Amino acid sequence: MERLRLAIIESYNELINKVTWPSWGNLQSSTIAVVVASIIFALVIAGLDFISKGVLTFIYDINS
Repeated sequence: MERLRLAIIESYNELINKVTWPSWGNLQSSTIAVVVASIIFALVIAGLDFISKGVLTFIYDINS
């Protein structure tokens, strides 16, 4: 139990004294970059899905 207590105290100390937290402006810019990249990635995946659906529908219609 003492080891767990020591680990929690050391973790708290590290978070308070050793971690460099980003500024509010830096955090906002990073968040915007992640949101924009996620939207672009989702659009690319949706486009590929749309294209593959069209190609597969075309192939299956030929064989019918």
